[in-house]
This record gives sequence, C-alpha cells and structure tokens, in this order.
Amino acid sequence: MGQFHEEAKQLHLRSVVVDAHCDTILRALYEDKNLGELNPGWHTDLPKMRTGGVNVQVFAIFPGTGAPDFRPEKPGRALGKTIQGIDRFYRELERNSHLIAPAISVEDIENVVAGGKVAAILSVEGGEALEGSMAALRMLYRLGVRAMGLTWNCRNELADGVGEDRTGGGLTNFGVEVVREMNRLGMVVDVSHLGQRGFWDVMELSEKPPIASHSNCRAVCDHRRNLGDDQIKALAAAGGVMGMNFYPPFVHENKPTVDILLDHVDHVCGLVGPDHVGLGSDFDGFVDCQPVLANSSRMEEITAGLLGRGYGHTDVGKILGGNWMRVFRKVLR
Repeated sequence: MGQFHEEAKQLHLRSVVVDAHCDTILRALYEDKNLGELNPGWHTDLPKMRTGGVNVQVFAIFPGTGAPDFRPEKPGRALGKTIQGIDRFYRELERNSHLIAPAISVEDIENVVAGGKVAAILSVEGGEALEGSMAALRMLYRLGVRAMGLTWNCRNELADGVGEDRTGGGLTNFGVEVVREMNRLGMVVDVSHLGQRGFWDVMELSEKPPIASHSNCRAVCDHRRNLGDDQIKALAAAGGVMGMNFYPPFVHENKPTVDILLDHVDHVCGLVGPDHVGLGSDFDGFVDCQPVLANSSRMEEITAGLLGRGYGHTDVGKILGGNWMRVFRKVLR
C-alpha cells in the first residue's frame, strides 16, 4: 500500500468518513473515563478519531451489560440502562465540546463537520430499550436517538435475533408498529443482529432505507451475524447500506486481516455495486481480541487498501462515508 500513501492521505482528508457503529460510550460509562483523552486499550476515542480522520461517529447504546459479557438487561431495567447510556453520551459531548457535537439532522452533521468537529449520532442497539412502549420510542427520539437496531442476538418484544434463528420468528405485531413509527419519525431502522425472518419482514415493511450498521458477508465468512447474498441484494434494492465490521470472527475464521476485510467490500460491490457498503467498525464492542484494524487512528489503511485494489476516488468516497450520508438524507428529518 506504500505507493498509495500520499494519494490515500489526501483523499482521506477530503472525504467524510463515517463509522456507523461503536460501543465506546459503554466503555466510558463502565470504566468512568473521558472520551476526549487517549485511552490505552480502547479501540476509539476522540484523539484516535481525529488522527484517523473520522468525521461522523454513530455511538450505540446497548440496553444491557458491557464487554466482554454482553447481554441484554432484564425486563423492567433496559430502559433505565438506556437512559443511563444516553446521559453519559451527552456528558462526554459537553466536556469535549471543542472536539465533538451532537447531530440529529443532516444539516447538523454537515455543519459540525464543516466546523472541524466530530459529528456524534446517537443509536440504540436493541429494542429491549422500549420495554414494549411506543411512548418510549418517541421519547428516545426526542432525546436525540436517530437509529435503532431492532434486536441484539436474543429474542425481544420486537423480533427474534440471529441467536434465535432456529425458531423462524420474525417481527411481532409490536415490532411492525415500531418499524412504521421509526419511518414516520425519521429514525434509521438497523437490521444488524436481526434474525432472518425479521430481516425479510423489514425489507417488505420499511418505507425508508434500512441499514445493517455492522455486518459482513456470509459468502466470505460463514458466520450467523453476516448477511447472505440474497439479503445483501434486498438491502441494496431498498436503498440501504451495510457497514463492514472489524471484529475478527466476522471477517475470517482463521486469518482475519484488513486485506480479507476488503474482500468483503469487493464481494458487496460485485453483487450490488459500490453504493451500498460503508464502515461499521464495532469498535469497543469486544475486548477479547484485537480488531482487524487496530483502532480508529488507522482508518487511512482502508482508503489505501481500496486504492490499491483499483477503486476510483468517487467510489472510495462513497465507501468511506458518502453512502451513509445518502441514507441519512433520505431518513433523518
């Protein structure tokens, strides 16, 4: 990649780089550390984002326990845990307001990035957070949540996650109403972690482009969290985007590398073109192994790798963040 270093650096600097999923707010919450400081062992923080040229970061709030023992909270506690995470999100942004600012609209994203700061978008990872209440969904929207993954790996009141695929369960009646209300409000519907039947229910139901914020290709790595070719084609047909996940077991079972991660990008582009793939690192969502890309300060390696594979500047810009911005423009109000 050395021959592309300067070209990659310049292209990276002038691109909007979007990471559609990290769990770093949970680390800030449970470890009581400052997002604005360089934190050894964290995959991302503001110093690393700035070094890596990340302009837009989607911060997921998981309504459960943190790494390494991720599991959803018990009924009656998930909404409270979500509010605790959202509170930490805003506390971190307030004390680092010279570096980062919240974004709830495309105009916000563009203005924050133009001002030289990181635009922070708030997401919830798992419909457990709603505790069966549509009012909770609307209130989370008012608190700034602009995307939600319907499930984690387990079953909840909306649908079955990939860990429950044996049942063949799809969206519940409540899940159907949640997708419709998310469309009405202007919230991005995220199908990462969702079981197969639920995925197809969303493709049929959603009137706005859904996303898979942090999922790879099953044809390259046969893991239940990755999407099959038929799913990738359906997501693209709906105008959606899938974010490449840097967690090694989702990249390759034996030799997870940046090069293999780019094989996933190639696979998506070969199926549906370059308009439906982006980055969704899953940074700080695991601590038991090193991610394929060491941390967010190294994002330029993706740019150099894409150039090395013959991708043109326009398509690299789409993959780095342009595709996510297209979805945000279509969904966010």
